[in-house]
Amino acid sequence: MLAVALVGADGAGKTTIARQVTALVPQARYLYMGVNLEASHVMLPSTRLVLEVKRAMGGRPDLSAPRTDHLTPGARPRGVLGTVRAEVRYANQIAEEWFRQLVAWYYLRRGSIVIFDRHFLWDYHASFSDAGADRALRMRRLHDRLLRRLYPRPDLIICLDAPAEVLYARKGEGTMEDRERRRREYLEFGARTDNFVVIDVDRPQEVVIRDVADTIARSATAKDDRG
Repeated sequence: MLAVALVGADGAGKTTIARQVTALVPQARYLYMGVNLEASHVMLPSTRLVLEVKRAMGGRPDLSAPRTDHLTPGARPRGVLGTVRAEVRYANQIAEEWFRQLVAWYYLRRGSIVIFDRHFLWDYHASFSDAGADRALRMRRLHDRLLRRLYPRPDLIICLDAPAEVLYARKGEGTMEDRERRRREYLEFGARTDNFVVIDVDRPQEVVIRDVADTIARSATAKDDRG
């Protein structure tokens, strides 16, 4: 029926708002579309295995391959084993992204409005031109091509936005500069994207939730009218 992605920098309240809006909008289904494995209720068995391995090794519970920013740009990860692990993780990431899209299609075919908490394309788009070490990985390059060229776009993208200092105060990870950079990346990508709406989250949460729900309802009605 309608696929809606809530995107934005950390601190915008994407998960809280997505879940609250799902409860308000008739026929809505919530689907997490980010890399934090512990936040997802839908995942492949192979991804659950990756999560358990990362937990056992003390790593971050996310879907992305290990960072290799410390290497010379264009270099491969240190050692054959490190390369193999990174390639396998990117291969699993591709499978996981498409699996969640299949789940979304299933919900849509049943007449649901699917509300995405984050979206893989929007979370990764800024790294497509990155010349870091991961670019030497075949699966990383395939992953980026698939997201850019084939991965389905939502019918509506709602960017939850606020000044960087507000976002940072809500979730004080990283730096203020990082938060500003990320929000600018979302806004600049959105300027080149159809069906992109910015909603100010520097307001009472109940007002924001109602604004998001109304925006989704209008978009669903407009889509129905188009047939």
